[in-house]
Amino acid sequence: MNKMDVSSEDRLSEVKSVLVSQPEPSNPNSPYHKLAEKFNIKVDFRKFIHIEGESYKEFRKTKIDILSHTAIIFTSRNAVDHFFRICQEAKIEMPADMKYYCVSDQTANYLQKYIVVRKRKLYVGSKTAADLLQIIKKHPSEKYLFPCSDIRKDVIPDFLRDNDYQYNVAVLYKTVASDLSDLSDVDYDMIAFFSPSGVSSLLSNFPDFQQKNTRIAAFGPTTAKAVRDAGLILDIEAPHPDAPSMTGAIELYIKKSLS
Repeated sequence: MNKMDVSSEDRLSEVKSVLVSQPEPSNPNSPYHKLAEKFNIKVDFRKFIHIEGESYKEFRKTKIDILSHTAIIFTSRNAVDHFFRICQEAKIEMPADMKYYCVSDQTANYLQKYIVVRKRKLYVGSKTAADLLQIIKKHPSEKYLFPCSDIRKDVIPDFLRDNDYQYNVAVLYKTVASDLSDLSDVDYDMIAFFSPSGVSSLLSNFPDFQQKNTRIAAFGPTTAKAVRDAGLILDIEAPHPDAPSMTGAIELYIKKSLS
């Protein structure tokens, strides 16, 4: 029987240990801690990926002139941090008339770490890139700079390109695999993934990884696809109607395995 013939039902069995590929929540009452207590299972946390900033030397090679732009688009706090890091290294002070387009209130509020927001021209979307585009559409004459990661959704740059806006994309940080060598044989009943990068990290750290009876849980369709594309069996997929969270999906699986 090959992997394509194996279903999650065939692999249904008790779970005693779970490795979550994210940092441990600081809140002792997090759903993961409650899950561990409720079912008396071991839940460990480990970052499979981390962010590394591009050096100012590498940024200079792009020949992007930050001050030639009239508006900056921010879709994450990482983008804010690394943009102002590059500005500091380049000894650039942002002019008072620079405009800032933020994907959400959370990102806009984070800007206060670097600028006095109330004195700046700030445009804020309700949550998603699509929401922010509705605002950007009203300002077609700006010259936009989009600081971002090497791994990103292209909704915003695609829109800017397709509509002949003036813009530049500046990759200022990248997502890289963390060193997981201390995990040795990755001996857990279940591993929970939250991004395709997490799956790539596992396989780059352990190129000879054999799934065997390790159940794999994935959050989101792109992560699920990455699991399957890697030739692994996906046992738990979240979210779904009965379990909108990863912990909810894992709990449903554990209950099913015990019934």
